[in-house]
Amino acid sequence: MVSYAIAAPAQAHLDIVGSDEKFPVRRIYCIGKNYVAHIREMNQDERDPPVIFMKPADAIVKNGGEIPYPVFTSNFHYECELIVALKSGGYNIAEGDASSHIFGYAVGLDMTRRDHQAAALAKGLPWEVTKSFDLSAPVGPITRVEDSGVLENGHVRLKVNGDVRQDADISLMIWKIDEIIAKLSEQHRLMPGDIIMTGTPAGVGAVVTGDVMDCSVDGLAPMQVRVGGVAA
Repeated sequence: MVSYAIAAPAQAHLDIVGSDEKFPVRRIYCIGKNYVAHIREMNQDERDPPVIFMKPADAIVKNGGEIPYPVFTSNFHYECELIVALKSGGYNIAEGDASSHIFGYAVGLDMTRRDHQAAALAKGLPWEVTKSFDLSAPVGPITRVEDSGVLENGHVRLKVNGDVRQDADISLMIWKIDEIIAKLSEQHRLMPGDIIMTGTPAGVGAVVTGDVMDCSVDGLAPMQVRVGGVAA
C-alpha cells in the first residue's frame, strides 16, 4: 500500500442513473466550435475544425447543485453540452468502432471566463485561464448506453431562471460523436474514465450570483445548477 506524504486528492466521480456504482473520471476532453450557429455568434471561422482542450478532473461538480461565482472574471458564461463517458479506449480508434467504447451519456456545463477568452484567442495563448478553473465542469448523472441507445439526435436545452437560452439538436454537431472519439484518439490514448464535452449550441451568455440554470438533453437525467456568491 502506498504511503503519501500529504493527503491524496479525492477521486473525481459521477453518479450513474439507477445504480449505486460510481463512474471514476480520469480526464475531461472538451470540443470547441462544434455547432455552426455558436461559431457565428463568437465571430469565429466556421470552416476551421473544432478546438480540442481539457479541463482538470477536479473541476467536476457532481449533479450540479451550487457553484460559486469564480474569482478572476466579471463575465461568467454557461455552455450546455452533451457529455460522452468512455468505458474503454486506445489510440487511432476507427469511426466505425467508436460507439463500442461508450459507457453512457450525461448533460454538463462548460463554464467559461469569457472575458479572458478573447485575449487568449487573439494572442494564441493556452485556454486554461478561461476554461480550466475550479468547479468549471458541472455534470449530471450518467445514463448507460444500454438504457439510452447510441445517441445521434435529441434536443440540448438550457434555461436560466426559467427562460430558454440554448435549444438545439445534437444532430447539428459539425463533428459527430464517432468522429470526435476517432479524432481525439489520433492525439491522445483514450482510457476508461475519460469524458468528452462535445460542444455547445448558440445562445451562450452570462450568469450572476443567484441565477439558476436548468440543463437537459432528451432521454438523459436533467441537471440544475445555481450560481452562488463569489468564491472565497
